[in-house]
Amino acid sequence: NGWVHTGDIGELDNEGYLKITDRKKDIIVNAGGDNISPSRIEEKLNIEPEIAQSMIYGDYKNYLVAIIVPDNEFMQQWMHNNKKISLSELSKDKDFYNIIREVVDRVNKKLSLIEQVRKFIIIDHEFTIDNDMMTPTMKVRRFIVKEKYKTQLEKLY
Repeated sequence: NGWVHTGDIGELDNEGYLKITDRKKDIIVNAGGDNISPSRIEEKLNIEPEIAQSMIYGDYKNYLVAIIVPDNEFMQQWMHNNKKISLSELSKDKDFYNIIREVVDRVNKKLSLIEQVRKFIIIDHEFTIDNDMMTPTMKVRRFIVKEKYKTQLEKLY
């Protein structure tokens, strides 16, 4: 009847053109029943110079949490200027965590209350095609990332 169901989510611009903004299956439904687009939040996080990649988690939860992959150049610079530690130690370092917390807080100011990231974990390796966490079209394989980090993510609640 004039409609095509693609599983995409979009918005109409001022000129009436449809802009695809997300995939319906990637929508997070929180404990309150709100529909949240994780890719919108991830885009805002990933645009920050300190963050290379992120993934939002929170289906049927009271708030959102994230996996943060810091920008490699930023990490190297921070370690050079602050602490001589390994990358694996860096993800557990309180001072480094607080720097990333400031970045997340800065992004949260641009988001609605239900979209804000309350807690996060920092990991020391990127999502790649080689580790099966990205598709060949460079989209995060959420189910694989969730499975790998499920225990750590659940501890944030």
